[in-house]
Amino acid sequence: MLLRYVSRILLCVLVSAGFVLAGCSSGHDPARGGDMATVQEARLPAEARQTLELIDRGGPFPYSRDGAVFGNFERLLPAHPRGYYHEYTVPTPGSRDRGARRIVTGQGGEVYYTDDHYDSFRAVLR
Repeated sequence: MLLRYVSRILLCVLVSAGFVLAGCSSGHDPARGGDMATVQEARLPAEARQTLELIDRGGPFPYSRDGAVFGNFERLLPAHPRGYYHEYTVPTPGSRDRGARRIVTGQGGEVYYTDDHYDSFRAVLR
């Protein structure tokens, strides 16, 4: 009898906790980082900060692919229609090609940084 009572209480607690946690989830809020890792702009590599300055000025950009539509095929950023995101190269010292570092911007003003060619992103806090 006691075991049945305890198991029912435990079940109620777990179900209630699930509802509370689900209710607390606010989704992704790029201004506050949401559920994604974040990085302060000042803590980005110098090359990333320089790329952000170029983006803010509207260029000119050193790479022909800068400003290209980012498809978000990895689905690591919030879902939006194609064309919402654009990517920019962050130069990697010593790299012979564009390297793995990118800034991705959203039409809503969001900024994301990846240093592993889209395997992960951090929301940039400006």
